[in-house]
Amino acid sequence: MTPRLSVVVPFYGVGEYLGDCLESIARQAWSDFEAILVDDGSPDDSAVIAKEFCARDERFRLIQQDNAGPGPARDAGIREATGEYLAFVDGDDLVSRYGFAALVRTLDSTGSDFAGGNARRFNNSFGVRPSWLHKQPFARVRHATHVTEFPDLVLDRMLWNKVYRRSFWTENGYTFPPIRYEDYPVALKAHLDAVTVDTITQAVYYWRERESGESITQQKFQLGNIRDRVTSAGMVLDLVENAVPVVRRRVHAHLAQIDVLTLMSAFGSVPAGDEQVLVDLSRALLDRLDEDVLAKTHRYDRIQHAALRSGDVDLLRRLADFRNSGGLRGGARAVSRGRRLDYNYPGLGESVVPRRLYGVRDQDLSLATSVREVAWVDGTLSIKGTAEIRHLETDRTSTLEIALAVGETSYPLPVRRYAALDLHGTKTLVGFEVLLDQEVLGECTGAPAHFDVRMRSGRRVRKGMLGGQGPGSPGWPPGAWIDDTNWIQPGPGKSGWFSLRRLTDPCRLTAAEQVGDELVLHGRASFDEPELYLSRPVVGGEEEVPLEVDGRDFTARLPIRDIVDAANHDDPFGRRTTRVFRVRGPEEQQRVLLWTAGDTALTGVADDRVVTLTRSTGGYVNLHESPIRTTAVSAVVEGNELVVCGAGGEATFSWRRYLTDSDDHLDVVCRRTARDDGGWSVAVDVGALVPVTAVQVSVDPLAALADWILFATSADGTAHAVQCEPFLCSRLPLAITHGANGSHALAVRPHAGTLHVEVR
Repeated sequence: MTPRLSVVVPFYGVGEYLGDCLESIARQAWSDFEAILVDDGSPDDSAVIAKEFCARDERFRLIQQDNAGPGPARDAGIREATGEYLAFVDGDDLVSRYGFAALVRTLDSTGSDFAGGNARRFNNSFGVRPSWLHKQPFARVRHATHVTEFPDLVLDRMLWNKVYRRSFWTENGYTFPPIRYEDYPVALKAHLDAVTVDTITQAVYYWRERESGESITQQKFQLGNIRDRVTSAGMVLDLVENAVPVVRRRVHAHLAQIDVLTLMSAFGSVPAGDEQVLVDLSRALLDRLDEDVLAKTHRYDRIQHAALRSGDVDLLRRLADFRNSGGLRGGARAVSRGRRLDYNYPGLGESVVPRRLYGVRDQDLSLATSVREVAWVDGTLSIKGTAEIRHLETDRTSTLEIALAVGETSYPLPVRRYAALDLHGTKTLVGFEVLLDQEVLGECTGAPAHFDVRMRSGRRVRKGMLGGQGPGSPGWPPGAWIDDTNWIQPGPGKSGWFSLRRLTDPCRLTAAEQVGDELVLHGRASFDEPELYLSRPVVGGEEEVPLEVDGRDFTARLPIRDIVDAANHDDPFGRRTTRVFRVRGPEEQQRVLLWTAGDTALTGVADDRVVTLTRSTGGYVNLHESPIRTTAVSAVVEGNELVVCGAGGEATFSWRRYLTDSDDHLDVVCRRTARDDGGWSVAVDVGALVPVTAVQVSVDPLAALADWILFATSADGTAHAVQCEPFLCSRLPLAITHGANGSHALAVRPHAGTLHVEVR
């Protein structure tokens, strides 16, 4: 019987990851598929792994060829495909369990030519987090749309987060060029050729990244790599030459922001003998981009463009080194985050850079805010953060006003200012703290209340709303009761602005305990005759939980074994299933269950799986089922030592730092102590995490801006990043100073669920 879906999986040299990739495909909820594995002449044991898998599952079959590149390998797989629909997966990535099902069903419903979904980036060090490249195109569900109607679809440059109708693919005769970056020309042409396409918000694909993180500085200069990138970009520009203006401009702007910036960064590592080749290739792309688009890029980009056009390789190298070393806060992100620049940087003479590029435009002097810490102190809400006007010095002559805005009413707040690191890493008067007492908090309503910020520096005044929640308590802000019936919950509001909500008599979890092999939940509803349901936010579906009800109070019993046996994980990397609780009443009332049961999660274990009752980022009750993980539950400073305590199996611990532009790493081993409760405690001297010699910095120029990750290594040598328990997230960051006069600032923070120490 012909399968409805054909999945093409080209692979080359990914033996370390291929088994996990194929397992994620085999576990698909959409079982009516064939998987065509294409061995593109792999030099490792990838083909052996593929053959073993094909022998176990008849839906998988293998074809082999001499190495020709990912594009021709995909073409070979397509020729063998028989399904009504077509999908692509790279051999080192993962697919979500319900992704293919969601994409096929939307195509069955709408008749569109193809459908795409969201993606996640993942690795062992940073866990799982959204792919910023896919965030915009797949921010909402759109049925039967088109790139001319929604131009942000030009950012959708990958093949693997989609399902194509095979008849559409064949009719248009798509083939891949034999180069790297082969997918963007095909993906964009499909968008232009389609009658309609569908987008869904669900994460359908998990995109692996190297352990040292996502950064343009990772892309070491390779002449063939650069040449292929420029060739691919040229093909894309050809496609939109006669496209509608809005699509053409959007493509030119995207290439300027991503591809040109990558070429500029390559000057930081280009061998001397290849400098002129890189200049020629970079000019070839830059010269094809519209001048009005280039004129709107970041000032630093325009300086690099001018240096390129003048052929000043020495300046290009120094500019790339400055940017790659973090001088612009990490490549493309500088476009939105900004930085005050030193326009007297050596070499920026007027003969190289036109004087018009030296100045800062008034619109560049925008307000920048961040939230760094959220905490409750004796019933008062403390919010700490930073505020500054980009590119201006923040000194004692500046003024800062912050007010809580509740509807049309504004409540001015006392502001304490202090020195903190600004956008370019200098300690200036950008830090602030506001305290909100119960009287002010009582003015909040069920609608989000935000914070208005007004800053004056010299003659310039800027206004805006407080935003920029960082990792730690700003991302997991704790809530609290302000009286017997009203709860205040901080968190992100509309468009991500930091906000407060008052929840009056919410449905809440008041206590939880493990009794035998059950998790026992005690709660109180906002109405009589409550019913409790467990639902899955990612894929839908729910089940009723039996309750013992006494008026509005209730008790629920969850057998741990039943939860483990019903596991059906949403996340193919963490292999975790997440459920949320909803309370319903007899008059169709519905509430999400709020966590008010203290600051400790409840866990129960069955076999090698763990069930965890904990809180979400918004303060609601979550139920997770997952493999047993090594998890940190506390972090404190004792004398000169950083001490982390947690739960999990036997392991040795170390703080790990990946070297710049590399998956090589340095480890600082921790001293481990067993605890009476069966957990562990590990300690490290804070000074060991701070580079103290010029030699260390010369080996790794970014050593002074280190990011250490706590790793656990099991007896079989498998290493994984230690998880950060949500209640610990809500108590972080933990600030540490070290050295003479506090010369180094360290912060213990969570990042995408793992525990890190940032050194600045």
